[in-house]
Amino acid sequence: MLDLIMLKPGKLPPKLLKQLLDQINPTDPSVLLGPQIGEDASVLNTSQSKYLVVTTDPITFTTDKIGWYVVNINANDIAVMGGDPKWLLITLLLPQKINKKTIDDIFSQIIDTSSNLGITLVGGHTEVTPNIISPIAIGTLIGEVSKNHVIKTKDAKPKDAIILTKKIALEGTSIIAREFPNKLKSLGIKNDIIQKAEDFILHPGISILKEANVARNFKYVHAMHDPTEGGIVTALIELAIASNTGIMIDTKKIQIAPESKQICKALNINPMGLLSSGCLIITTPQKNSCELIKNFKSHNIESYEIGHLTANPNEYKWVSTSGIEDMPIFENDELTKCFEAHT
Repeated sequence: MLDLIMLKPGKLPPKLLKQLLDQINPTDPSVLLGPQIGEDASVLNTSQSKYLVVTTDPITFTTDKIGWYVVNINANDIAVMGGDPKWLLITLLLPQKINKKTIDDIFSQIIDTSSNLGITLVGGHTEVTPNIISPIAIGTLIGEVSKNHVIKTKDAKPKDAIILTKKIALEGTSIIAREFPNKLKSLGIKNDIIQKAEDFILHPGISILKEANVARNFKYVHAMHDPTEGGIVTALIELAIASNTGIMIDTKKIQIAPESKQICKALNINPMGLLSSGCLIITTPQKNSCELIKNFKSHNIESYEIGHLTANPNEYKWVSTSGIEDMPIFENDELTKCFEAHT
């Protein structure tokens, strides 16, 4: 009899993912960085001057602007490795019942967004499948990075300061506002709050290319990581797992937009575990953190120190109003609660 397991939408549980990744043993010497928990992309040595950086990511939680999302989310993964996104392939899965304008819009978004970011669309695949009810876009993006500029999550060090840019939960808040405006109105959220939240994907935006570029040119940066599914908490734990460190965070230092607070409170979801593309985690020695924050400020990028890494692997702590506590584990993104309630 088959050993069936029930999985929730989102990332695989870390324990199961580790079991799968442990089976992979790259023997090709050109693979400098293969699949690992907490790393945003792989690094390949294929030329004398630069490395290739490769990533892939699907867009599954939203039906609105998925062409725009798929380019930006993959570009973020390349940028946090210190790379420049260059060549994009898209797999687009479409349901049998769909209007042509939706298809046209997705392609226009992919082409326009790629052009704006200096990315070339070089190929992909389209397929109509009976197994889905809304479009799914999957991007594979290849970038380049100078051999002396590769930034790996695993290179974070104990005692490093943890710097965070912008605010958390921007992406998740925007998706909720776009997908469930009527639900929010029924809970008493005003229309101007919903409209502002919808716009979070553009203002302040979920692209972190600008801040990643500033960080990679700061010679004391040890690591960068891009918070996505599971929010800021999951991203911090992934950082610690990759670098074999522990975490101590001050929750008061983590910035959340008022609109995110209001929407999350109304829906009884925790913004700490909500999709957070748009903010960037950076680690640097404590003595260099103020200088890095000043660098961000000079580029009009909001940033702040939220804690530090420790020499205690598997200890993920934060200071809240109740004192020092274990950080919660979000097995699934908080956004899934909205979709589960909607079905």
